[in-house]
Amino acid sequence: MKIKQTIIFSIIFSFLFLYNLNAQQNENFEKNETTWSLLKSDANLIFGGVKNAYTKPFKWKKDDWLTFGAIAAGTSLLYIYDEQTSEYFINQEDSSPQMLKEIGWYYGSPQNFFMISAGIYGYGLFSKNEKFRHTGVLIISSAVATGLIQTISKNAFGRARPSQNVGSRKFKFMSKESGYHSFPSGHSILSFTASHAIAKQFDNLWVKGGIYAVGLIAPVSRLWAGAHWLTDVTLGMVLSVVIVDGVDNFLTSKKNSVKEKTISWNLRAGYKTVGLVGTF
Repeated sequence: MKIKQTIIFSIIFSFLFLYNLNAQQNENFEKNETTWSLLKSDANLIFGGVKNAYTKPFKWKKDDWLTFGAIAAGTSLLYIYDEQTSEYFINQEDSSPQMLKEIGWYYGSPQNFFMISAGIYGYGLFSKNEKFRHTGVLIISSAVATGLIQTISKNAFGRARPSQNVGSRKFKFMSKESGYHSFPSGHSILSFTASHAIAKQFDNLWVKGGIYAVGLIAPVSRLWAGAHWLTDVTLGMVLSVVIVDGVDNFLTSKKNSVKEKTISWNLRAGYKTVGLVGTF
């Protein structure tokens, strides 16, 4: 329990520290908002973000379908080498650092993930810090969307885990057995959802790299443990990136529309001058 708590709070406070190095002033329109009104607004944003994640494919254009095709082709290519790559990673398990295994397990497990999300969002809500609130809403919205997809997929596909020793092409569709819930990797989805959402808040490449490195620990640790195939963790991470980016675009568009509504435009005329003045 102590190790678990240390890992969780270390991640939270590391993000807080990194944010303080990169902090910007809160937007003025938040200062007069009550905590309750912000909470209600964020709840609507979370619902809208999840809805956007599921309805966005109906609005895809040519480039989006080309990206989808490239992901499908890449996944198919990796699928051919699933058993070889799984054997390689499992062989590294004994020599892999125990601490990384602990971090990978705890960071990617649902209960700990939502503690981290709640910590980030809660700080932003009560301090009225817009950037933290945005990040918290982004993580929660994306996690709900990806979580439902991976839960349905695990049961629907019923793919055998490497630990079952029946091969990567063994499926029990609609199976309730945990040994046949390999596709996709839930730990990979949750850990990379959080890491990608957090990394998007920083411009520094070194900071981004460090955050993504933490996000990769869970996927790699699941490969070491023989819990998932390479395609399970890879597609899980790709799914996280696609949904986080989509939700982030949705939240940003909503934020910009609110800002536009808070600007009052007035036409002013004077001696030899005519101007449009916006009041914030």
